[in-house]
Formats: sequence, structure tokens, C-alpha cells
Amino acid sequence: MRLQNQVILITGSTTGIGAAMARRFVTEGARVILHGRDTTRGEALREELGAEKAAFIAGDLADEHHPAELAAAALECFGIIDALVNNAALTTRAHIADTDTAFFDRVVAVNLRAPFMLIRALLPALKKTQGCVLNIGSVLAHCGQSNLVAYSISKGGLMTLTRNLADTLGPDRVRVNQMNVGWTLTDNEYQTKLGDGLPPDWPEKLPPYAAPSGSLLMPEDIAEAALYWVSPASRPISGSVFEAEQYPMIGRIPNQEHQAA
Repeated sequence: MRLQNQVILITGSTTGIGAAMARRFVTEGARVILHGRDTTRGEALREELGAEKAAFIAGDLADEHHPAELAAAALECFGIIDALVNNAALTTRAHIADTDTAFFDRVVAVNLRAPFMLIRALLPALKKTQGCVLNIGSVLAHCGQSNLVAYSISKGGLMTLTRNLADTLGPDRVRVNQMNVGWTLTDNEYQTKLGDGLPPDWPEKLPPYAAPSGSLLMPEDIAEAALYWVSPASRPISGSVFEAEQYPMIGRIPNQEHQAA
């Protein structure tokens, strides 16, 4: 088992990619600390995984005091922390004209400030275990789309945070890496597209340039990739930003021949 006896805190882990990571990590021998705002879902997942393998802490990372509170509560669950996965994120959409100060501040608070503050609060514990941090970013960090401007900015900042702290914390044997996730078929994404007016079978009708493999990434695909980065197998790599997407992001020109076909 690749995560035997490791303790891993995963923010935003009551659904989607976070929940898939929790399930995958437990199968590899880890104990996980679940986190999220939905107590019902969190307790249900904790029960599914087993009380000896999982704990759940509820809270909102937009609250400036919550990261420190979460760090303290997480350490009380199993006594140590081997890895922190900063997965929680707000993906609320808005164009620049609709992005006021309050909206912008909340997105940045959850997506960027909270990861920084959680790392800061857990740093003494991570130094003791020579642990690691995995930040879950997005391919939209490179530029983003017009209705996700605040989100894209926050994920761009997360890349800088990852590289800065990897350099800073290297002598302490604390590793910091980031996985930029591409288009993934979570329950939330499915419902969002229904709200945009797409039909119920929209995932089966994607254009080839959007999903060259024929289907979107699934949360389990991301969880499998994340497993490497939180395991000792990735030591001593730090400061890496990995693109978990079906096509290259930099300089990409979609294959016109396939589109025409």
C-alpha cells in the first residue's frame, strides 16, 4: 500500500474530486480528514470510509479564522499530518462587469488565501513528518475564460504560491506541488451545464477538440494522479506544476482535421 499509515487532510472533500481522492487514498492505507461545508455529506462519507480511517471537520474557508481552526482540529483527529491537499475552491462564474469587490474577495479568500493560511498553520506538523502539500489548481490558471476571471486569477496565484513555498520549504524537507486539473465530469459540473441549457446527455455529445479521448476526465482519474504526488514515491520532487488535461495547454491549436471529420 502506497500510503500506509499516512494521515492526509483534504479540503473540499465531501463531493467530486475531493471525495474521489479520499476514497482512493484510504484504499492505499491512508487515514483521511474530510472537510467541507455540508455536514450531512461529510458525515455520510466518513461513515462509508469507516471511523477508524476517516474523520470529518465542517467549516467555511471564506472565514479568515477557519484555516487556523481547521489545522488545530485536524491535528487532534489522528495526532499527525503527513500531507495537505488544498482542493476546496469556489467556481462561481461572473464576467468582469459582474465581479464586484465582495465577489472577488470571497473567491480569492477560499481559493488562494485559505491554502496559504492552512500551510502556514500546519507547517510545524509537516516539518515533523517531512510531509507534503498538493495544491489542486486548474488549467484556467494560464489564462482562463471570460466568465471565470476571478477564479482564474486565484488559480494563477496558487501556482506562484506553490513554486515560492517549494523553494522556501525545501531545506525543511516539506514538498509543495500543484496539479492543474482540466475539464472533469463532477456532479457539480454536470448540473452546471444543465443549468446552461445543455441536454441531459451532453457529456456524450462533446466535440472532439474538447475531449480528444472521447470523454471527459472523471474525478477518479484525478484521484489516481494525485496519489503519486501525496505518496513517498514523488519524493524529493517539489515545485512542480502538473497539467492533468487531455491536451497541451501552452500554444495549443485544436486539430482542425479532426474537427472537420
